[in-house]
Formats: sequence, C-alpha cells, structure tokens
Amino acid sequence: MQKIIILDFGSQTTQLIGRRVRELDTFCEILPYNKFPVGDDSVIGVILSGSPYSVHDPEAFQADLSQFVGKVPVLGICYGAQYISFKNGGRVEKTNTREYGRAHLQTFDMENPLFNGFSPKSQVWMSHGDTITAIPDGFEAIASTADVKYAAYWSGKKNPVLGEGTAPVWAVQFHPEVYHTLEGTQLLKNFVVDICGSRQEWSPASFVETTVEELRRELGNDRVILGLSGGVDSSVCATLLNKAIGKNLTCIFVDHGMLRKDEFSKVMKAYEGLGLNVIGVDASEKFFKDLEGVTDPEQKRKIIGRDFVEVFNAEAKKITDAKWLAQGTIYPDRIESLSITGMVIKSHHNVGGLPKDMHLKLCEPLKWLFKDEVRRVGYQMNMPERLIKRHPFPGPGLAVRILGDITREKVRILQEADDIYVEGLLNYRCDDGEVLYDKVWQAGAVLLSTVRSVGVMGDERTYEHPVALRAVTSTDAMTADWAHLPYDFLAKVSNEIINKVRGVNRVCYDISSKPPSTIEWE
Repeated sequence: MQKIIILDFGSQTTQLIGRRVRELDTFCEILPYNKFPVGDDSVIGVILSGSPYSVHDPEAFQADLSQFVGKVPVLGICYGAQYISFKNGGRVEKTNTREYGRAHLQTFDMENPLFNGFSPKSQVWMSHGDTITAIPDGFEAIASTADVKYAAYWSGKKNPVLGEGTAPVWAVQFHPEVYHTLEGTQLLKNFVVDICGSRQEWSPASFVETTVEELRRELGNDRVILGLSGGVDSSVCATLLNKAIGKNLTCIFVDHGMLRKDEFSKVMKAYEGLGLNVIGVDASEKFFKDLEGVTDPEQKRKIIGRDFVEVFNAEAKKITDAKWLAQGTIYPDRIESLSITGMVIKSHHNVGGLPKDMHLKLCEPLKWLFKDEVRRVGYQMNMPERLIKRHPFPGPGLAVRILGDITREKVRILQEADDIYVEGLLNYRCDDGEVLYDKVWQAGAVLLSTVRSVGVMGDERTYEHPVALRAVTSTDAMTADWAHLPYDFLAKVSNEIINKVRGVNRVCYDISSKPPSTIEWE
C-alpha cells in the first residue's frame, strides 16, 4: 500500500499532520526524524514536521536529507522548511519577536500546484522563533506574508542543487495541519493526492483486510491472550484478532477493583454475542494491596501496568502454548507515553507501564490508529453500536481519577458519583433529539480525595470531599475542548450526587481544555 512518511522532529502538532493525511484516505507513518525507511518502494512522499528546536541549537535534530530529497516529493513544515533551507545553503536567522498566530498570504504563486484551489489572501497560522532570510540557490519563493518574505518556497522542476529532473521539494513556514490555516487541508490534498499521486486506497475496509492478513501471517498458529477492558479499543482489537485466528485467541478481562459501578458484569454480558472466549479474573485484592499508600500518578500507572502483566502471566501458564499478549494500544497512547524529545506526558498502562521481564510478546494491531479511526473500523466489522460508542475509559480505571492514595471506600464514593453522572448523560435528550452522551467524547467524575470542603446538610456542618465532573469534545484525543453541558443538566446531576453519595458535599465542573490540561486528571 502507498504511504506518506512523516518525519517527526518533535512538534506538538506532528500527529495532526498524520490525522490530516489519513483523512485523505492515504496511509501514513510517523517516524522519528532519523528513521527514514530507506529502500521502501511504497513511500510516495515525505513530510518534515516542525520542532521545538532552532536549527542553530546544538541539540537540534538532524536528518539525512539525501535519503529522500530528490527521490520522492518532499514537503517541509516550519522547522522542516527551515532545516531544508539551512542544509542547502540558505540562511535561517533568529528574530527579535516570535512570529505566532494568524497571517495572510499577501502574495503567492497561484499557479504552483501546492496552492491549487487557494483563495486570495488565504489565512495561515505561524508559530516559529526563527525565520528564513535567504533560500538556497535553485529554489524559488512562492508565497509571502506581511512579515515573512519566504512563507513558502520550492525547488522547481530543475534544480542545480538536487539535480535536473528529480522530484521537487516544497517548504512552508506556516502550519497547514492546524485548524486556523483555513485552506491547510487543501494544501495537504494538493501535496498528497495531486503531487505525490496517492490513489487514496486507505479505508476502514482496507485496514481490516490488510490487518487480518498481517495478523495471520505474523501469529500463525500461536496462541494469543488479549486483555479486554470493555472499551472500544480492546473490543475492536479482539474482533480483529478473532477474525484472524479464531479459537487461538483467549481474552482475559481483569477486574482490578477500580472499574465503574457494576462494570465487570456489564462488560462480560456485552461480549456474549461476539463469540469471544473470555475469562473473567477478579484480581482486585492484589491491586488494592500493591497500590496502598501510593499517591504519585506515574507510580499508580506503573504498578497497575505491572500487576496486569503478572495476572496475564499467571493465566498464560494455564494455556501452555500462549506466546503473545495482545493490547488495544492506539496511536495517542503511544504519543503521550513515548516522545523523541524524552519528555513523557504520562505513562499509559499498556505502553509505559510494562516491565521489561514480561514473558509474552506484544501484539498491537491498532497502534497506528486514532480513536475515531478505531470506531470506523468497528462499524466496518458490524460490531454492536453499544460497544463502539462507549466513551474512552483509562486502563488504570478510577485509580487515575482519584487524587491521592487509593482505598476501597474512595473507589466506592467515586463509583456512585460517576454512575449518577454517566447515567444522567445517557438519559438526557437535547433539543435536537440527540442523547447528550453521544455529543461528548469522554466524561467521568474525579474524586478530589486530598481536599475537603465545608458544607451544610440539614442543620449539620459537613467536612467532606469535592467531586469534579469532566466532559470533553474531541475527534482523536490529541486535542480536546471542554463540553458545554446544559446548566439544567449540571444542576440536576450535582444535586443528585450530593444528596445520594455519602462522602461528597460539593460538585465542580472542569472547564479546562487539552492542551494545556490532559483529559484525565492523573
């Protein structure tokens, strides 16, 4: 299958480039800046991302441009544009002020294939501290703004630096992948489809077909154990594996004691119609014991990840020829857990929390998908809508929605509050007839167990915990905005939680977006 390679130089928006390319029904891989797959004939184009570094920084990421420049079409974005200029004899200089925010292309070559379909004075989004003050010989400026002379440039069809007749290079100092570049999707379509020649073959149907084929080839007759959580990721993963290897898949659903209220029984029932071989394991005693007194969020995640593997290994001994542990890891999990800059946002239980001595090999068939793509794959396989539409739920469960240490009583309090909240979302119908739950990407309650607030119930003074409600809208979990829930809904839910849940006397609503906040509190 054709693919676009996106070389990641550490930009926060690299994954958005990938999302935009995927929306063009074109497969892409995001790889570290120095890991270009030399010799891969399926690569039809390369995109260089932005970076937190300046090209002049000693620690700036360096790529070998000769591996792909001139061989396939290349598009450099922000740092990528500066790096191409810098490495080919152009000039990149630091500016006194950071160029950040909206700008308009005042002059640009409307005949250039990169700008096909653009409107005059098209709005773009700038975000850089350095600027290109001279482009290399053989390159030509094709766009500028009021403040940026070389907002875009290209190599043309004949280039003494790259060699006559070679694939051209484009470079833009703005970010076409972000929402505020109004015709950014058009620019990427021009590059990916018209310039690189994508046949736009990537789709949920093609993903299912190729992934099932790859799983059969990779796994053969090996036995596979899959950790089910009840969420859409692990459910889609299980269905894919079931299509590929059938009876050789054994699913294990571990109750670590920090699931939502009655979640264990509800999930087991939900899988009855999928034809999966599911084993339920109550390991809550072990998890509570190992988490006793632990307050650091990273430690919680790592302990839960470790315990998951220990439980799986124990079950694997009962299946003597089990060789693989399958997980529903998706791309945003990996982005947040693994960074080429060395900065971890948070460890996910199925990424950063896995110990090195795990006895099973990992199988992660969804690791390149974003959440909305996972759902599209689920619909393609005719999975029950009740599983596909479920909100994401963290692997560590309520452990990362309880600030401070974990106890059974705190979990009970949060389960009751969370159940009232989620059931309320499911039962509230908006003016347009849509269920409020379906308008929200993810929702859950958070127990601020390290905080107590004064309240009054009847004639008595109370000194109990606050609960924070969180609801966000998103498409891929990489960015998220707080959901503007109706006031009457929030009032009803708040009143019900305070009246019915012992240990809570205050309810707050979280109105922070991602970034700068994460969706989960820990």
